[in-house]
Amino acid sequence: MARIDASYFDVGRLDRLARQDTSVHRLDARAKLLTTMAFLVAVVSFGKYEISALLPFFLYPVALASAGRIPLGYLGLRLLAVTPFAILVGIFNPLLDREILVRLGPLELSGGWVSFLSIQLRFCLTVGTALVLIATTSFQGLCAALQRLGTPQVLTVQLLFLYRYIFVLGEEAVRLVRARALRTFGKKGLGMGVYGSLLGHLLLRTLDRAQRIHLAMRCRGFTGELRGRHGARLGARELAFGTGWGLAFLAFRLFDLPQLLGAAVTGLVG
Repeated sequence: MARIDASYFDVGRLDRLARQDTSVHRLDARAKLLTTMAFLVAVVSFGKYEISALLPFFLYPVALASAGRIPLGYLGLRLLAVTPFAILVGIFNPLLDREILVRLGPLELSGGWVSFLSIQLRFCLTVGTALVLIATTSFQGLCAALQRLGTPQVLTVQLLFLYRYIFVLGEEAVRLVRARALRTFGKKGLGMGVYGSLLGHLLLRTLDRAQRIHLAMRCRGFTGELRGRHGARLGARELAFGTGWGLAFLAFRLFDLPQLLGAAVTGLVG
């Protein structure tokens, strides 16, 4: 039970990290959002056999996390939690594509294994960068930035509600698990059949809780409009941030820097 409680409260750590006061947190959310979108486009534009050319892109999330004081260990654990989905996407590639593409001495890698590794790298880059962006901006700040960039308000409000209701669902799940643990003795009531009933109760309790939250919001004057403070403005710092990283992404995309570096080193040695 304590482990479930700890996992739930750990979900809210991204919001706590987003309340820090660093140079990255003080940047306008629109600059960070647009730069990250350019990063994602550059990463997904590579072919399925590209591996070495993707490596320089790790510089962006690592630099952002370091400047924003985001623990890399925490991000790594969050990535590990969702890694099975990425493995499931590419797990059949080694079986379907057996043509040998890479030979490293006695080691031979087929095209399926190369594309599988490429999928895992792109997954780490895209999901890891999204986590860093939320941890340095907050999900509410990202929704406000989307709205200020012209995204329809109904979409941003739905995104924000979806994010917030994850916590509602988590709270109700923790209460149910705690109640079950307090009412059972030994191993009674711990079978898998109990979880079907718990899931049904969880759905009903969450719907009831969501309705009460909606009524409370309407009583406080919520009209469907996303409001918040927009202290940061697009200025020289945001321009330098976006331009600098944009040029870096362009260089990473046009040139295989690890391959060029390796060729230069071997040329010097030879």
